[in-house]
Amino acid sequence: MAFYSAFNDTVYPWLAETWEYNSDFTELTINLRDGITWSDGEPFGAHDVAYTLDYLLNNSGVRRSAQVQRDVESISQVDDLTVKVTFQGPRPKFMYFMMYKFDIGLYIVPKHVFEGNDWLEFTHFDIDKGWPVTTGPWHVVQTSPEQKIINRRDSWWAVDQGLVEQLPEVLQIVYVPNPGETQMAQAVIANRADATLDLRPTTMAEVLARNPAVVTHSGFEKPYGYVDWWPIGLLFNASEPPYNDKRVRWAMSYYINREQLIEVAYDGAGTPSQLPIPSYAPLQRYYDAVEDKLASTHNTTEYNPAKADGLMMDAGYAKNSSGYWEKDGNEVICDILGFGIFNDFGPILARQLDNHGIKSTYNNPPDAWAQQSAGEASCGLRGHGGSVRDPYFTMNLYYGTDAEEAGEGHQTNAYFWAHPRFNELTDEVSATGINDVAKLEELWTEAMDIWLDELPDVQVLEWYHRIPMNTTYWTNWPTHDNPYTNGAFWHLTFQLILNNLRATQ
Repeated sequence: MAFYSAFNDTVYPWLAETWEYNSDFTELTINLRDGITWSDGEPFGAHDVAYTLDYLLNNSGVRRSAQVQRDVESISQVDDLTVKVTFQGPRPKFMYFMMYKFDIGLYIVPKHVFEGNDWLEFTHFDIDKGWPVTTGPWHVVQTSPEQKIINRRDSWWAVDQGLVEQLPEVLQIVYVPNPGETQMAQAVIANRADATLDLRPTTMAEVLARNPAVVTHSGFEKPYGYVDWWPIGLLFNASEPPYNDKRVRWAMSYYINREQLIEVAYDGAGTPSQLPIPSYAPLQRYYDAVEDKLASTHNTTEYNPAKADGLMMDAGYAKNSSGYWEKDGNEVICDILGFGIFNDFGPILARQLDNHGIKSTYNNPPDAWAQQSAGEASCGLRGHGGSVRDPYFTMNLYYGTDAEEAGEGHQTNAYFWAHPRFNELTDEVSATGINDVAKLEELWTEAMDIWLDELPDVQVLEWYHRIPMNTTYWTNWPTHDNPYTNGAFWHLTFQLILNNLRATQ
């Protein structure tokens, strides 16, 4: 429907040309751009949008269906280019929910292909049939374990309708499997790759030193990238002992030396996370609203083992002969489940906690996400896939009492923490217009009074994407000097990058 970039706080209308809410935000009218076609030549229109939303409204278990079912009352197709969405109450953020930003957004599917199929079973993949069909200028021509090749088509409605001036100059996209950090770096240095998954700071420094054509989002200086929308926290099942006690959760926070994590794991190229929202310009006002608390009584990045020891003793714990905190014969255990991308600092974090009496290990099993979501992990490292523009989608991560109530995909209550008033405030934020900053700040401040007191999960580090972008063959990559979007080619905003890249010869 549209793209959104938090880096320049800009909405890029795409399939939707305009949209309007009624006065109380209980209805949304979406006006689609004329002349759009799917890649098989079929017209794209209101029938596709209405079909997509209606299917999500009436079928559970599909990605984004829970949020649609929580928000939408009904959908109607007004005409070929107009869709009206009626909500269960004020929902001023629904259009924003649909927009492509980072790796989230609502996919609109082709009704003429999907109708009659079960979305949980239908793969929509058959190269001979031209599947998947898209509204973009690309088509898959080959896929195998060794590589995936996507070619540009020779025509595109977006050029015909004047949305873009020209077809992307990129004629072919070739994806190859991740061969590992060293091999990725070598490929960029040798100009065999135009971009890779994010590299670690020491590796990136070597790449920049050996290939002057490579740039990063922050140029040639640390941190060699940008803050992703995914601040990392240490989560617990906060509904069960010992982590159902906020004193234990706060003690865990005080035991973490974040500056040491950043120095050892990232050669100093990083920043601690203070709140479960990224430090983007559109969100800065919400940091400012709780700045006094963060600087004094509720410093979420403070390293203070003595204060932590006091909280543990106040909660009834004492260190046993092995040096671990214990209560009623039960040691406090924090077996941290994480993912491969956390292997730089995860073991260091576990050692820090263990040194302070929390029996801790670090592992990244293949089902780490599932165990975290089910509340089966004593501890876990996980990013907060929530807000990038206003506080609602982060607050929604903590909504309800279990994962099902909070939604699916990125929006799951993996913390198993619930607070009735916090839920009420989340509902109020949901119903408040994104431009009603004064009311949003008021609601957010009250919600953070609760959150900071309870600390449902412990903030650790801001997550960075340190992506090498090779200018040997392509220029106009997104950087801090040209921040039209973020640089992750695995995100839904990659089309904006492809539209802007220019060949060097």
